[in-house]
Amino acid sequence: MRFSGGKSSGSDGSEEEVILVNLADCVAAWKNFCQHETDQRLDRGTGAAIRDGELICPKHGSMFDGCSGHCDNGKAAGSTLVEVEITVEDGDVYLTDAKCRFVREGGIDDGDDMPSSSSHLSF
Repeated sequence: MRFSGGKSSGSDGSEEEVILVNLADCVAAWKNFCQHETDQRLDRGTGAAIRDGELICPKHGSMFDGCSGHCDNGKAAGSTLVEVEITVEDGDVYLTDAKCRFVREGGIDDGDDMPSSSSHLSF
């Protein structure tokens, strides 16, 4: 699931997307961009590719642990996704990050021109 997050403190006031990851071991929320290239979204509107609990960057194939956000391979190795604080109570997920506010479900611009994949991977 993607949702448009609010304005982060110190930002230029633009919206940022957040993705919610629901795995067997955790529920986590991350800003929807790869640490290697911040204009590269992990979820381009069809869902983020996840394999064995890791989010996969569709451009270069770097894999981020869905629970910790850490990447130990590819061009983003050594980086960690930007966390968005959430709380889970009785199966419901609440946005608790003071730097974000819920705007709406879905992407900022579902018809945008994101960079194409150079990895030639299909998921």
